[in-house]
Amino acid sequence: MISQCHTSQFCCRFSPPFGCHVKTLLRLLWMLFLGLSPESWAQQGTQPHSIKIEGDITLGGLFPVHSRGPAGVPCGEIKREKGIHRMEAMLYALDQINSDPDLLPNITLGAMVLDTCSRDTYALEQSLTFVQALIQKDNSDVRCSNNEPPIIPKPERVVGVIGASGSSVSIMVANVLRLFAIPQISYASTAPELSDKSRYEFFSRVVPPDSYQAQAMVDIVKAMGWNYVSTLASEGNYGESGVDAFLQISREAGGLCIGQSIKIPREPKPGGFDKIIKRLMETSNARGVIIFANEDDIRRVLEAAKRANLTGHFLFVGSDSWGAKSSPILDQEDVAEGAVTILPKRASIDGFDNYFTSRSLKNNRRNIWFAEYWEDDFKCKLTRPGIKYDLGRRKCTGEEKIAQESQYEQEGKVQFVIDAVYAMAHALHSMHLDLCPGSMGICEKMDPVEGSQLLHYIRSVNFNGSAGTGVMFNENGDAPGRYDIFQFQLSNTTNPGYRCIGQWTNNLRLNAEEMQWSGGDRAVPDSVCSFPCELGERKKMVKGVPCCWHCELCDGYQYQLDELNCDMCPFDMRPMPNRTGCRSTPIIKLEWSSPWAIIPVFLAVLGILATSGCIITFIRFNDTPIVRASGRELSYVLLTGIFLIYLITFLMIAEPSAPVCAFRRLLLGLGMCITYSAMLTKTNRIYRIFEQGKKAVTPPPFISPTSQLIITFILIGVQLLGIFIWFGVVPPHTIIDYEEQRPPNPEFARGVLKCDMSDLALVLCLSYSIVLMVTCTVYAIKSRGVPETFNEAKPIGFTMYTTCIIWLAFVPIFFGTAQSTEKMFIQTTTLTVSMSLSATVSLGMLYIPKVYVIIFQPEQNVQKRKRSSKAVASTVTSQLSQKDDKQNGESKSSAIVPDRSQ
Repeated sequence: MISQCHTSQFCCRFSPPFGCHVKTLLRLLWMLFLGLSPESWAQQGTQPHSIKIEGDITLGGLFPVHSRGPAGVPCGEIKREKGIHRMEAMLYALDQINSDPDLLPNITLGAMVLDTCSRDTYALEQSLTFVQALIQKDNSDVRCSNNEPPIIPKPERVVGVIGASGSSVSIMVANVLRLFAIPQISYASTAPELSDKSRYEFFSRVVPPDSYQAQAMVDIVKAMGWNYVSTLASEGNYGESGVDAFLQISREAGGLCIGQSIKIPREPKPGGFDKIIKRLMETSNARGVIIFANEDDIRRVLEAAKRANLTGHFLFVGSDSWGAKSSPILDQEDVAEGAVTILPKRASIDGFDNYFTSRSLKNNRRNIWFAEYWEDDFKCKLTRPGIKYDLGRRKCTGEEKIAQESQYEQEGKVQFVIDAVYAMAHALHSMHLDLCPGSMGICEKMDPVEGSQLLHYIRSVNFNGSAGTGVMFNENGDAPGRYDIFQFQLSNTTNPGYRCIGQWTNNLRLNAEEMQWSGGDRAVPDSVCSFPCELGERKKMVKGVPCCWHCELCDGYQYQLDELNCDMCPFDMRPMPNRTGCRSTPIIKLEWSSPWAIIPVFLAVLGILATSGCIITFIRFNDTPIVRASGRELSYVLLTGIFLIYLITFLMIAEPSAPVCAFRRLLLGLGMCITYSAMLTKTNRIYRIFEQGKKAVTPPPFISPTSQLIITFILIGVQLLGIFIWFGVVPPHTIIDYEEQRPPNPEFARGVLKCDMSDLALVLCLSYSIVLMVTCTVYAIKSRGVPETFNEAKPIGFTMYTTCIIWLAFVPIFFGTAQSTEKMFIQTTTLTVSMSLSATVSLGMLYIPKVYVIIFQPEQNVQKRKRSSKAVASTVTSQLSQKDDKQNGESKSSAIVPDRSQ
């Protein structure tokens, strides 16, 4: 019995015991690469269909003629632009090359074009067709029934492959082609990993890799001033490797942070894109979204953003998969408005437009898928054997005209398909010139074509491509990076759509003035984690996110040292209003026009006038009884002290200088010292006289005017000695006190110009006078029993009591204001007013009544009977005895008027 065994490669007759060994070999090869058996392939309806064009040298072609089919079906609907346009571009290029007498003369290029159905596994199955001629088959044990060897037709040998389109498809195919040293030139695959020549050494491409694209996108983001963006990637080599390249370049460049990095799964679950939008909104400040995704994913992202009512929020920066296509944004134009997209620099090839629009069912029979394209393009139905006619569609006439009765726009990668075919042709041409010099056709050295040699010539090509731009490859087989930058614009444009706004060729050239955003706004929207800090604010960085920070004001007396740090101004300076630096602190002093000065000066002027009047009156009536009875010598000393007390007010208010400070030290305590030294001498004299009178009739020593002056000057000398010692130890000088008026708000900070006299020094300066005052008060208290008609003890006593009250009030006011910003004014005013009041009390109690009598009651200013000191003492003793007797009810007597001349 005779049986037949059919394969696509051979036909033989054989006896049943031997079987078909070649079929077994192919089965093992399929299972090795795919894990599938040919039976499962046939069951899925994937019997390969190809376009076969005869030629001396055959090139392979891989194109996504059909889209990915639903589950269980490899292929879906026909892809008019990305499939048919690109495939026809290869056929067009072959026609041009074969008709060019200067390129591969007398050599015809043929082709074997396969459909990848946009699926990497299916493309791998198809690409095995390219390597069948290179598989060494052992047919020694294969015999037909007549014991003859089988007749096996030699498969077509493919020397190079044009394709594929998607990066994942190219990666899968490249893994097979490298095993058989078949060079491959892609026209659309841009995954960066294909630049790894240790894995894909036979792969080249006429489009730049996504690493260039990612660099261009980083440059675009930086040019728009963004530093916080999110990324979206379709699962697969293209999307993931593109985003990885973007992330790596952005890290190396610095200054760019990623809010969210989201991967779109191949088979998203219902509501998956809505969840993606929600995740993007978790970092809502990252409005810029870098998207490496296929058209379907881009469209569904836009739809989800529209459902979430986020139209105009996201600012998309799309890769070349978006480019200038209308399909991803169809019916989502308002969401996509302002999107910046990138596309390898290209041009429309007029020759291809003329070629393609002239295609018809009659003149394009070599394209086995053209009828299907025709039906889809013209929305009609062809009658074919075995195909039931669809009543819902009109019947195709076959006379329809492309671009006249249907929409036509040249697909963006057509230029690159043509350049890829020409690159292969130029490499073969150079190889032919080197290996077959003078030969008119294929010589033995090129039969067969050695793949490694051809790869060398491919990498060496350098010619002007179909668009006039140079076609060349670097050491990794990559084309130079040349991109056009587009923006999708709707508002205020005569032709809504994509507008070219710049180019990138190793460097970005962006026309910012041509950019337009949602609502026609020309200002570039923000996509930043944190906005720049205001002047005077420092950045407090968020840990782990270098583009995010909180702004903190440099408060108090700090200024902004740099963008991250604040520093304190020097002690004599305060921050500028914007806190970008420091400025000198204003210097102040007590001004004569200040209310704090007017009152003390007014009191001092009145006091000086009154004191001067008293002195003048005493001098004018120097020899009258009242003046003589008051103790002329000590009275002049005391009045001088009072005058100096009033005078110190002007020194305390005057602008501090070394001489002013010296006089302040000298007169501040001296006036009071002179006054209270004279009073103390008076009260001491009275006390000693009346104490001595209790014991004996002899007067006490040192009660004469001369003695009194000597005692007074000795007491004054102690004060002067202390002052001059102070002068020697610390010479008088001025200082500027910046601490006294340094409130929390530096705008009110002032430096106070004053003498170098602390509160403690001031107290020490007055302490001696206070001791004299207290001592005088003690004597006044002890002398309170002396008859009031006898001497000045009681007026002096009242003077000292009042003075003590004034200075007791002075202490809490003076020291209680030490923390006040008005300290200098309050303390100066308090001190000067207290001194003026104490001087006024002394003047008013002791001398104003005498001046009044002298001037207005001169009849009382007459000489009385004069007595000696001894007589005074006897009289005092007698009066005291009478007083004691009166208190005991034993006797009464009248007072004796003393002689005040003593």
